Amino acid sequence: MANITAALVKDLREKTGAGMMDCKNALNETDGDIEAAIDWLRKKGLSKAAKKSDRVAAEGLVGVAVHGVNGVVVEVNSETDFVARNEEFQALVKTIALVAVEKGESDVNVLKNQHYPGGAGTVADAISNAIATIGENMTLRRVASLTVSDGVIGQYIHNAVSEGVGKIGVIVALESTGDKSQLADLGRKIAMHVAAASPLALDASGIDPAVLEREKNVLREKNAGKPDHVLDKIVESGLKTYYKEVTLVEQPFIHDNSKTVAQAVAEAAKAIGAPVALKGFVRYALGEGIEKQEADFAAEVAAAASGQA
Repeated sequence: MANITAALVKDLREKTGAGMMDCKNALNETDGDIEAAIDWLRKKGLSKAAKKSDRVAAEGLVGVAVHGVNGVVVEVNSETDFVARNEEFQALVKTIALVAVEKGESDVNVLKNQHYPGGAGTVADAISNAIATIGENMTLRRVASLTVSDGVIGQYIHNAVSEGVGKIGVIVALESTGDKSQLADLGRKIAMHVAAASPLALDASGIDPAVLEREKNVLREKNAGKPDHVLDKIVESGLKTYYKEVTLVEQPFIHDNSKTVAQAVAEAAKAIGAPVALKGFVRYALGEGIEKQEADFAAEVAAAASGQA
């Protein structure tokens, strides 16, 4: 019998997209001949994933999971919105989120290699199996986590299709020794605010320096020609307005826009019975930043018509 090495199994997985155990079985059945193993997998219908791997996956679901003082958000993409309504796909996203929160994992590549419950091998294997079963390309695009030493992780799913999965997922970290039920209620309200207002950062210190410099340049160009000392004051004033628009703590609270989020937290702390520190947030909106392929329907019809002529 041929010596089936881990490197050989890995090579076959990359070529076919099939699960690890399927690849190992294929190599055992074909005495380590990788080309014959590819054909073996194709005959078994287990190499569908690789055929679909070049398709753009920009739909799918965002999943949120919270366990104790740990919370995660994951995004799993598919090719079409139709798959997001598939119960098997929804279960996949939920389970990946649960694996991530149990491991406290925020690295996609590490998460892919974690054990997937139910005997399906790794998370990557479970995704490959779902691709073969459902028939669309899928990718685990990203994962992020938050934790607190004492407090709660607030959570919110917008456009939920089932519990814990939807189109926008938010987690918010709040530290406090106060009443946890009231703290959780505040956390959910702030998570809803983050979903609606889409802040760039928690506060001014968290804004990307490149983004900040671009904003300064816009302000300078809009007021070009003014004396330097006047221009500096205009830029300083303009940045204060900008921070109110894009930083969480300075945004008007959507539940009561007469106060900022920071003011709402300070006010809630009185009822909670202890100081509350807003430590961070994560907001994932499905497909943001992915360049979607636009199908030219008219061209497709014309091509089909000419092919029938």
